[in-house]
Amino acid sequence: MSEVEIIKLVSMVIALAVAIIGHEIMHGWVAYKYGDSTAKSQGRLSINPLVHIDPVGTILVPAVLYLSGTPFIFGWAKPVPINISTVIRNGGTNAAVAVSLAGITYNFILAAICAAIFPLVSHPDSLLSAFMAYFFYQSVVINVLLGIFNLWPIPPLDGANAVRYLAEGWNLKGFTALYDKVAPFGMLVLIAVLFTPLSAYLFQPVGWIVKWLL
Repeated sequence: MSEVEIIKLVSMVIALAVAIIGHEIMHGWVAYKYGDSTAKSQGRLSINPLVHIDPVGTILVPAVLYLSGTPFIFGWAKPVPINISTVIRNGGTNAAVAVSLAGITYNFILAAICAAIFPLVSHPDSLLSAFMAYFFYQSVVINVLLGIFNLWPIPPLDGANAVRYLAEGWNLKGFTALYDKVAPFGMLVLIAVLFTPLSAYLFQPVGWIVKWLL
């Protein structure tokens, strides 16, 4: 493996770690602001990556994607524990929506910040500057990808949770009852969508946003 390939791989792994770990921490941090100390008491608001590693989502899936030659690395961290009942009791269903969308908000803000920095390092003249260029570029792509993916209204993704709490706040009991029945099968639906041509259309905004930012 050449020096350039090593730099690409390391920058991609670090960019992914910053994206997915920060995503989960933000869920716990916003919940903490609404009085739920579950994540904090379990040490999950820490930036220590070791407490957030999910063997499948943080290691296996990114490794398989990289080895298969995909143009991006994707994954997830161990979900931060949240007592949503405490959040709703203290802040109502709008607070639950805020917790649900906290990670997505983090990803889009981080993508915008990295996109603003990228032009400053986009013409590398050393290994260090090459690492920075790859890191900021991959950070834009990965964070936009995670943000769009998590917006899909399919349980257990954040977008679906936000829709569920919005419906609860609007007293749409029929919808929330249906959602709660469908939610246990959400992962199967998600996997099915990911392996059908529909996923290409759902991921299409990623390219548009990345192009716009860069």
